[in-house]
Amino acid sequence: MQDILTSLSTYGYIALFIYSLGGGFFGIVAATALSYMGKMDLSISMIVAFFSNYIGDMVLFYIARFNKDMIQPYMKNHRRKFALSNLLVKKYGDFVVFLQKFIYGVKTLVPVAMGFSKYSFVKFGVLNIFASAIFVAFFTALSYAFSEPIIKVASYVKDHPWIYPVVIGIIGGGIYLYFEKVTKKKPKN
Repeated sequence: MQDILTSLSTYGYIALFIYSLGGGFFGIVAATALSYMGKMDLSISMIVAFFSNYIGDMVLFYIARFNKDMIQPYMKNHRRKFALSNLLVKKYGDFVVFLQKFIYGVKTLVPVAMGFSKYSFVKFGVLNIFASAIFVAFFTALSYAFSEPIIKVASYVKDHPWIYPVVIGIIGGGIYLYFEKVTKKKPKN
């Protein structure tokens, strides 16, 4: 266990940066728990997660805006989710930049949808700064407040390794079923 913690404290910032490019919050939770244990620095973790989250969304927006042909083949498998993202953009406007950070499953599609539209690159960039800061601050504060229980759960899972795949399966299955229900075409009356 000590070897794992030493590796995480050594390479944790790199792993956090790579993981946060996709907008994931589990990296922030793990970095905060390691900061709570004294293995990483909390402020550096927040800065790394912020920049990575910001860069990830800006790259998606940029690719969608200037390289549509490159990204369109990937979008054909996610038409319904992409349509949901477009509806969110039309319905909530600028607020969707903040909202998309917290909705798992569309957080990568909303910047792409906004990139395909006529949305201003500069405006998206400015709003994304604030959205990324709020996202990182929210999950850092929440996970720091619950670091002690997170560490206890991690040590319990270490002693009972069969729990991890079961929990991941339940969460993944729940997310899949939720999006299947939400994105399913409804019959017209």
